[in-house]
Amino acid sequence: MSGIVVVTALALAIGALLGIASKWFPSNTESIVEKIDELLPQTQCAQCGYPGCRPYAMAIARGDAEINQCPPGGEQTISDLANLLGRKVVALNTEFGEQKPPALAYIIEEDCIGCTLCIHACPVDAIIGSAKLMHTILIDHCTGCELCLPPCPVDCIEMRPSALPPASTATS
Repeated sequence: MSGIVVVTALALAIGALLGIASKWFPSNTESIVEKIDELLPQTQCAQCGYPGCRPYAMAIARGDAEINQCPPGGEQTISDLANLLGRKVVALNTEFGEQKPPALAYIIEEDCIGCTLCIHACPVDAIIGSAKLMHTILIDHCTGCELCLPPCPVDCIEMRPSALPPASTATS
């Protein structure tokens, strides 16, 4: 019985020391991931080949992805990433898409059938509505990722130009 107590106490002490050490000596990789993620547009559009901006940032930090795979971020994001990482500025890889002006989704409400497919597709919960009722876009949350367009069976969603950058760039 005393052996179990000693092993438990030792495990707790080692765990506490590791926790303290992680605060004093943060992972350099985690720090660089944070900096890369801050430079990305936070559209969560998956055009880069990753399910969101954070996984893309992690892949860049690991060396698994190039800095030119983000069409929404375009040349400015590539330049910012190159400066951060000490790399050469390269052109946007058009295999992942082309840079477009900022846009926001709008639902043509009289055409909406309330299927909820767009709600499930939205990575930032910018669409509200209930089954068989009209839906609407929360413009302040929409990132313009266009992921709501393909699942809409009645094509009642359209992208409209936005003078503002995507809303989620202010929040990670």
